Amino acid sequence: MSGKRIAVYPGTFDPMTNGHMDIISRATRITDHLIIGMAINPSKSPMFSLEERTAMVTDEIAPLQGRHGCTLEVVTFEGLLMHFVTKVNATMIVRGLRAVSDFEFEFQMTGMNAHLNSEVETVFLMASERHQFIASSLVKEIARLDGEVKSFVSAPISEALKKRVIEEQAAK
Repeated sequence: MSGKRIAVYPGTFDPMTNGHMDIISRATRITDHLIIGMAINPSKSPMFSLEERTAMVTDEIAPLQGRHGCTLEVVTFEGLLMHFVTKVNATMIVRGLRAVSDFEFEFQMTGMNAHLNSEVETVFLMASERHQFIASSLVKEIARLDGEVKSFVSAPISEALKKRVIEEQAAK
């Protein structure tokens, strides 16, 4: 894929939200190949397994394949993001910003990443106003408290959340 603008959009996507989809959809306008980097983070306790999250994200992004000439791919990675970015020959990291609090954290991360590899640019996309408040952690909490999450995630993910909550409650 030499000569193509390759970008990585990293995250745990537990679960994939409409906010994530908005960022991915908009990122197809600025890159030729977007890799959704599915992070393996041992310090987090995800609701869904890596395999489940990978399958969900793959299904969710399928309708965007080829949009604006951009190809999409889901790749899992563990360890330092910059090592992964280098491994996949990306020159850009795409990040979504929802609020000022996101900016502070992302600003620090961008500085550290630039120090590690100055050839990689970080591009921030502001969350659309209708998605600014969506966070995966809040979606999971709402689902666990028997709230309605259909306006935050797709129908298949809403169903997966309901099923997982029932499984968690049965295991208690």
